[in-house]
Amino acid sequence: MNDALVAANGVGKTYPAADEQVAHVLSGIDCVIQSKARIALIGPSGSGKSTLLHIIGGFIPPTEGQVSWPALGAKEDLLPEKIQTVFQAPSLFPALTVRDNIALPLLLAGCTGIAPDDLLARFYLSELALKLPEELSGGQAQRVAMLRALSISPRLILADEPTGQLDSQTAQAFLTAVITVADEVGAALLIATHDPAVAARMDRQWSIDHGKLLIQTSKEPAR
Repeated sequence: MNDALVAANGVGKTYPAADEQVAHVLSGIDCVIQSKARIALIGPSGSGKSTLLHIIGGFIPPTEGQVSWPALGAKEDLLPEKIQTVFQAPSLFPALTVRDNIALPLLLAGCTGIAPDDLLARFYLSELALKLPEELSGGQAQRVAMLRALSISPRLILADEPTGQLDSQTAQAFLTAVITVADEVGAALLIATHDPAVAARMDRQWSIDHGKLLIQTSKEPAR
């Protein structure tokens, strides 16, 4: 457990619903994310994937149970260089160019990390460097958001459907580059996805349905 980045014990999440009832989004979640893990989080829409990512990232508290970050420190210590989250919704700053969006975590943390131009070149996106987010397609914006997360070399990246707007060939090429850079910087990956081809590239699959989590045994990844 010494290298565990995240540990969830008995985590549940409920939200108010109609007629003074509550909606149980998550229930009894037990999971551990080890250093350098490669995990796919799969399940139908509305199953609780995004909610679990947000709880693991420290953005929202669980209603039940506990989440800890043994190798990262207390919740208030979850600095950008420790955990980066790639949201499903647009998250780029509209007034900044692609290059500046990628560089932002480095500026805020006061560290060097991976130079934005180097990342753009490795992902064959150099032509986007001076574009604004409004000039990007949805798939381009998703990829830039992932590059922003990778730039600071975090210990853990949480990504919510990062290939959701990419065709299968582009998604596979992009994922190959993501895994390569994550290997180089030693980052763990937890990727929520609907795509079986993306899930198959991870070492382990977590399946979530009706708020319950099934952790499958690890396997050799198809990288």
